[in-house]
Amino acid sequence: MHAISVREPGGPEVLEWTEQPDPRPGPGEVVLDVAAAGVNRADLLQRKGQYPPPAGVSEVPGLECSGTVSAVGEGVADLRVGTPVCALLAGGAYAEKVVVPAGQVLPVPSGIDLVTAASLPEVACTVWSNVALTAGLVAGETLLVHGGAGGIGTHAIQVGKALGARVAVTAGSASRLARCAELGADVLIDYRAQDFVEEVRAATDGRGADVILDNMGAKYLPRNVSALARNGRLVVIGMQGGITGELNLAELLGKCGSVTATTLRHRPVEEKAAIVAEVATQLWPLVEAGTVRPIVHDVLPAERAAEAHRLLEEGGEVFGKLLLRMP
Repeated sequence: MHAISVREPGGPEVLEWTEQPDPRPGPGEVVLDVAAAGVNRADLLQRKGQYPPPAGVSEVPGLECSGTVSAVGEGVADLRVGTPVCALLAGGAYAEKVVVPAGQVLPVPSGIDLVTAASLPEVACTVWSNVALTAGLVAGETLLVHGGAGGIGTHAIQVGKALGARVAVTAGSASRLARCAELGADVLIDYRAQDFVEEVRAATDGRGADVILDNMGAKYLPRNVSALARNGRLVVIGMQGGITGELNLAELLGKCGSVTATTLRHRPVEEKAAIVAEVATQLWPLVEAGTVRPIVHDVLPAERAAEAHRLLEEGGEVFGKLLLRMP
């Protein structure tokens, strides 16, 4: 098979389309012939040498894909060769073939084509596990989503609305905020020109956000705590704004608030399988009904992976997900 390899840590130019050994399934695993792979910010960090895959996982980037089952390992009873699927991965998606634990495989939702399905597993599992399962967002609450124009953000807006919440978002331009509003966002905050703490308080009569989904980490930590409502829940899923921040415990205690940090990639296979099962039963019906839909900015050939990385790093024009289509 062919796959994207990282020649050495560096810029997008270090991504190369190379020949590699075909993977074989072990017990409880399947091999997929990949149709398309999602491009995520974690892939950019891996390319730079800042986010290596877990031990034993392929060095090929890519945390989600769609494709067709081409081989089944021992003990796999519910997946058959030829079945179209999508999957959550710990790595390896930028390839013509990938091996994946059977518990991390999802059916392609009805009404979604196979290539587009590659945009769903990582965002769906991230948003549902953090917003619904960890933070417990319920109808009538306010959800603040940072990075509303990204893959996670565009999905989180729709999930928040589907759960009956009021959704506030931050984004870097009026045009991106307008597109967030088309997805259902109620409160639009230009982080370049507005203070999201003041805007959230103004929109909630001073109460604050019940749940905050944060991709920035350290840079936003103090202000996120200030933006929380009483009994509010801050869930940190990224570190785009650094890894070390100051936490005002007195303010957090006064609000009876909580701060949680989670990741998908380094969770045990059993935990990922449990999240995938929840997504299949709870979220996929919303996707099939059109209540939550995949937002794809563009699909590029796999050989243009470097271009996809440049686009995502520049960020300003990308709305939703970028995909790589395999030959």
